[in-house]
Amino acid sequence: MSDFIPVAKTHEIPASGKLCLEVEDRFVVLVRVDDDYFCIDDLCTHDGGTLGDGELKGNCLVCPRHGAEFDVRTGDAVTMPATEATVAHEVKVEGDQILVKLSEE
Repeated sequence: MSDFIPVAKTHEIPASGKLCLEVEDRFVVLVRVDDDYFCIDDLCTHDGGTLGDGELKGNCLVCPRHGAEFDVRTGDAVTMPATEATVAHEVKVEGDQILVKLSEE
């Protein structure tokens, strides 16, 4: 679908923080856990709600609507009521620039 796209600077996301973005007409959440960065679709697979307003709990983003948790490293749904993963995207950091490569899913 795409090559790596610059989306943010590292200083824009605090440790254990997140940033909601639109990348090539797709809504995603860029997440920082310590010094690692991850990107998943801003979509709860349980009911189609957004994940971006949810709380970051360790490596999981908690859906603010019904409490489903998604592992930001893989997109996997780890608690009910969600049973299907959300899409995870590849992330790399070059200097202070964060780049995302959107998954074709």
